[in-house]
Parts: sequence; structure tokens; C-alpha cells
Amino acid sequence: MATTLLYNAEIANEGRRFRGYVLVDGQKIGRVGEGTADGAECMRLKQTADRAVDCGGRLLIPGVIDTHVHFRDPGLTEKGDMATESRAAVAGGVTSVVDMPNTKPATVTCAALGDKIRRAAEVSAANFGFFIGATNDNADELLKADYSRTAGIKLFLGSSTGNMLVDDNNTLEELFASAPALIAVHAEDEATIRAARERLLEECGGSIPVERHPDVRPREACVKATRKAIELARKTGARVHICHLSTAEELQLVSEAKAEGVKVTAETCPQYLLFDRNDFQRAGARIKCNPAIKEPSDRIALLRALQPGGCIDTIATDHAPHLPAQKEGDALTAASGMPMVQFSLRAMLELVASDPQLEGCGPERVVELMCHRPADLFGIKGRGYIREGYWADLVLVDPLGCRTAVSDSEVISRCGWTPLAGMTLPARIEMTMVNGTVVYEAGSDPQSGAAMALEFGTTGEKP
Repeated sequence: MATTLLYNAEIANEGRRFRGYVLVDGQKIGRVGEGTADGAECMRLKQTADRAVDCGGRLLIPGVIDTHVHFRDPGLTEKGDMATESRAAVAGGVTSVVDMPNTKPATVTCAALGDKIRRAAEVSAANFGFFIGATNDNADELLKADYSRTAGIKLFLGSSTGNMLVDDNNTLEELFASAPALIAVHAEDEATIRAARERLLEECGGSIPVERHPDVRPREACVKATRKAIELARKTGARVHICHLSTAEELQLVSEAKAEGVKVTAETCPQYLLFDRNDFQRAGARIKCNPAIKEPSDRIALLRALQPGGCIDTIATDHAPHLPAQKEGDALTAASGMPMVQFSLRAMLELVASDPQLEGCGPERVVELMCHRPADLFGIKGRGYIREGYWADLVLVDPLGCRTAVSDSEVISRCGWTPLAGMTLPARIEMTMVNGTVVYEAGSDPQSGAAMALEFGTTGEKP
């Protein structure tokens, strides 16, 4: 098998940043070393490797693991599919993705799960895994799923595509008591949302402006559902992961539960760190998502919770593409969701470089939140770290390689737009490697063919 030496790199890994080199031996990492290009060991490896790449002091990190994407395949492929969205992922430095079950048909059976794995194996550019979705009546399917090939169970406490709203209290308690894997929760209370929608329809005369979306899906809905999920975890001992956390109150609930020993973790997304409700005036429905983007104070609280010791465990994107025409309309008719997977790493690197709430953080913290912790929490085997013997999922980044604003024209997702259009994200993804194969280089088209199905542990402990 061919060997590739990446040398003269600024490596960010396991809480450190150092000048060093990585030898890729076939599909895996053969050696990780510290030292300059003229060191004896690096010089020897340059002479023996089949290919040597001078990284020029640029940042080398593990491939990002995005554990929350909607790649729309099957049934919603006019918006995107496993092929198009995974290519967008690797162009953004995301080497592994975990896809959500609210497709058409919904991924709520083992047969549907198998169909998605086979489809991804044919076309995906990024390594892939999937959640199986919970419903009010599919307990048998959840129990017989193979959780070495399945990331966990996705639970919607708010409405979603397909019959996936679980609103029966007995079913919920049974699910939490018997769940054989982590439960990832979309935490919004449906009754609270319904009441808010009816009130605003009357107040606004039948059409609710898109900037009122945070009122249609109010913070109270998030707080109520998150509290319920935590209470069930406390009662049953289930492992619960709160997805796309968006409010300061939820941070407090999660922090208190962790202090009590409840098995709860939390994710947030770049959109809740970059935008607040004031941005609807500029961006309109481009930033409409569920849960809704909230107040400036929530954005600040979420940023602070990314600091070491904060209660946010992972950053994921909730990548959810829609065609531009589907994003037109008011707070009820414009589709909710946005494409984020191509720009999430660049956005997070910019935030740690420039936002005062993240002072003292750097690329090492981004790697912790987007690479290490997703691998740990989901028990993803052999990925998320630059370690000898691990799969060679690597990303080379030039921190100051891009000096122009993001534009819709560079979007690879089928939808063809991004909510980040007009923002300057200085970092540039120079190269993405999946399982030892270069699948993307800046200025070239992303390639498929190297991706693998992710393997998951059963405990969520460090692999």
C-alpha cells in the first residue's frame, strides 16, 4: 500500500498544537511525529515515502465528524442526496457524517436502515452512519437494530417529516427504559408550538412574518421538552443527547443534570453561534430553522458554553438543504432548515479567532468539539483523532487562505445557496483525506470512492 508523508504541519490534536508530521500508510495513520522538516526522522521518512507533502506550516487536524445531517436521501432528493451533500461535506473538511431518519420513507425500520447504508456505500464521499427513528409503535424495530452499525435512536418531541412525533407518555417512558443505545432528542414541545402558532395567526391576521419565527417556535417549547428528556433520563438511566440546543435556559438544565450524574450530553450548531433574531431582517428565511434562532443573549450564552468546562459537548450542523423556492414565504410557509456542512469548520475557526466570548480558545478547542468528542460520545471506532493505527481522515487548512466573502456560487450542495453568503471566513480547506485517499483539494471537484460505513461502540466511551 502507498505511503504519504504530510510534514511541516501545525498539528492540532488532543489539546495541543505542535509542528510535526503524519505518515499515512495505506488507509491508516502509520506514524505521528513532532519536529521540524529537517529533523532526522522526518528526513528519513521523506526519502522512503511514496509521496511527501510539504504542508507549509498550515493547520493539520483530524477529519470533522458531523453527527447531525439531513442528506435528504431517499425521497427528498430534489433538495440534495447522499452523493451531492457528502461531496459538500468533504469540501468543508467533514470526513464522517451521521444522517437523520426523517426521509421519505422514514428510517424507522431495520430494512430502511439497510437500504440507506447500501446507498451510501455506492455514492458517499464521506464516511457514513445513520440513526434509526423512534415512533409511537416501532419498539420492536428499535430493539433488533444492530447498534454496531447504527449511531443511535433519534427521537422527535416536536413535529417532523413523516410519522415520527412521539407524543405518547407511556411510549416515551418505555423507550427510555429499554433503549439499547444513545437517544438523540429533538427537544421542542409540540403543544407549546401549536398554541403559539394559533395565537400569532390571530395576532398577525393570518400571515406571520418570517422574523416572528422565534415566537412561533418559542423558547418555552425548547425548555419544556429538554426538561422532559432530562427527567426521563434521570428516572431510567438512559443516555440522552440533546440536539441543536438553542437557549440559555437549556444550558442551565443540562449543566445541573450533568452535576447530578444524569447521562446527558448536548450539541449546538454554528447557526446558533453566528446569528440571533435580529438577523432575520437581513437574511430572512435563509436562517429559518427548527429550533428557531433566538435572542442575542442566547447566542452569547451558547458561545460561553463552548469554553473548556462548559456544558456543550459537540458541534454539529443540522445540515438541511432546501431549494430557494422552498425558502420563500412567511414564518409558517417557508421551509425550515439550511445547508451548513460545507462551511461549518471554517465558521468555527473564525469564531474562536475573533469572538470575544471565545477568548483563549483556538483550533484545539474546535477539534475537541467537532472531532474528538463526537467520536467519544458515539463510540466511533478509529476516528476523530490523529493517532497511530487510526483511519487516515485528515484535513489540511490554511487559516488565512481565503480573503473573499462566501458566495452562493461556491456552494456544492444541490440547493445552491448558503446563509453565510457575504460573510468573510478567512480559513480555506486545502485538502481533505478520507481513509488515506485525497478526496478534495482546493479548486478541484470532490471525489467519492474512499468512504466507509462507520463502526459504533455500544457504550459511547472513548474508543
